[in-house]
Parts: sequence; structure tokens; C-alpha cells
Amino acid sequence: MKNLLLVFVGGGFGSVLRYIIGKYLNNPEAGMPYGTFAANILGSLLIGIILGLAAKNNTLSQSQTLLLATGFCGGFTTFSTFAYENHMFLKSGDFTSFALYTIGSFVVGFLAVFLGLFLVKA
Repeated sequence: MKNLLLVFVGGGFGSVLRYIIGKYLNNPEAGMPYGTFAANILGSLLIGIILGLAAKNNTLSQSQTLLLATGFCGGFTTFSTFAYENHMFLKSGDFTSFALYTIGSFVVGFLAVFLGLFLVKA
């Protein structure tokens, strides 16, 4: 039960922060959903740091890892919104934005995880 509560609390904080970022950075007129992109990239960097710390000499406990990685990062990042936004790009025929957003999100997201792990290792 404690583990569920940790994930619940972390996920709530992550979701609220993602909402705030999206509210200020997602502008329909700009075309590109910068808020979702920022949340997913920051979340990727954070999970790299968090899981790197967890693996490094057990710096983080299992409870801290559940709260931060599973809960906070899980609530903060969003694949479902990313998928919906890509659907909207395709529906509107904006194949350039679709390609840039999809490829950019995957490439920069992976690089952010690797950077987080590298920063912890250094």
C-alpha cells in the first residue's frame, strides 16, 4: 500500500507540473506543442538522473525511486498527449511538423536519458 501511495503522490505532482508547463508553452497558433516536448525531454533527463542515482551505490532507496521515477516522471511525461498531437499533425496534413516533432522527441528524449545517466556517472 505504501508503494501505491508513493507512486500516486509523485504522479500527482508530475501531472500538475506538466499541466502548468503545457498551459504556458503549448500555443495552438505556434503549431508545435512546445510544452509537451519540454515535459517529455525534461522528464527523460530526470529519469536518467534518478535511475542513475538509484543504480549508483544505492544512492536512492526503492521508495524514493518509486516516488520520483515511477510516480513523478510517469505523471510528468506523456506519451498519450504526444501521440494525439501527432495524430492532429497528420489529420491536418502537416507532415513536416509531424516528422520534426516525432523524430525530435525520440532523438532528444533518448539523448536526455543518456545525458542524465552520464551526469550521475561523472
